[in-house]
Amino acid sequence: MKLILPCVLMSGPGQAVNRYCISWSASPLIRFPGIKTYVDPDTYEDPTQAVHEFAKEIDPSTIRIERVIGAGEFGEVCSGRLKSPGKREIPVAIKTLKGGYVDRQRRDFLREASIMGQFDHPNIIRLEGVVTKSRPVMIVVEYMENGSLDTFLRKHDGHFTVIQLVGMLRGIASGMKYLSDMGYVHRDLAARNILVNSNLVCKVSDFGLSRVLEDDPEAAYTTSGGKIPIRWTAPEAIAYRKFSSASDIWSYGIVMWEVMSYGERPYWEMSNQDVSNLQTFKVHIKAVYSKANHFFFCER
Repeated sequence: MKLILPCVLMSGPGQAVNRYCISWSASPLIRFPGIKTYVDPDTYEDPTQAVHEFAKEIDPSTIRIERVIGAGEFGEVCSGRLKSPGKREIPVAIKTLKGGYVDRQRRDFLREASIMGQFDHPNIIRLEGVVTKSRPVMIVVEYMENGSLDTFLRKHDGHFTVIQLVGMLRGIASGMKYLSDMGYVHRDLAARNILVNSNLVCKVSDFGLSRVLEDDPEAAYTTSGGKIPIRWTAPEAIAYRKFSSASDIWSYGIVMWEVMSYGERPYWEMSNQDVSNLQTFKVHIKAVYSKANHFFFCER
């Protein structure tokens, strides 16, 4: 099945409409001999085996932590430098597992590394390696200077051309197509989970979360990293817990809206219940006015 992604139609006052379409196919995964596909770490009897298979162990003496740039459920996120033998020193982001953890927390923490280590694409965040044989346990990834896409866009509201914004979306679509071709369903695609480097290259991040749909219609998905708002999630995923490349494409449509509106909140102040009802029972078109352009965003 081929799904057509939403298109952004843009025009300035008195100007012809320009169409920018970005798409990828959500078709049944066909596996060919010798072609790499995603392996779920949960299929391993011993989850640490997946970490050792897909992630490189890093000597902690080659890592220099410089400053704390964030915090999560598992511990702090820091910026720093990595100097591997025979290679130049590079900037990295370092996720650390806080002390006093239990085995389950360590396993959940390292699961993301087992997933990221399988991917190799310019629009997917790159795993440099892990530290598992000493404390603190760490996941080391490439450093993205401009941080999360939603915050970056809000900070630079109106600063980019339409071509630049569409370029960001093309990069995200390229990364998501790669994941789809690998047989991986992200389930949590949103501008907050896209990272931006100094060259405005956007990379998909935030892998390995476990998701459970709660009964409360106002609730979001419970994950090991917090709450996932319903307004990014496809109707079939909300109603039937059915996640696929098609539901990722729905989420990508919301990301398109976020990018073109410079990080506005999807569906504005509507409640989660109203958003869910709107998604389930209507095919709708939103017209949004931006400071630089008029554009229309069409959801499926």
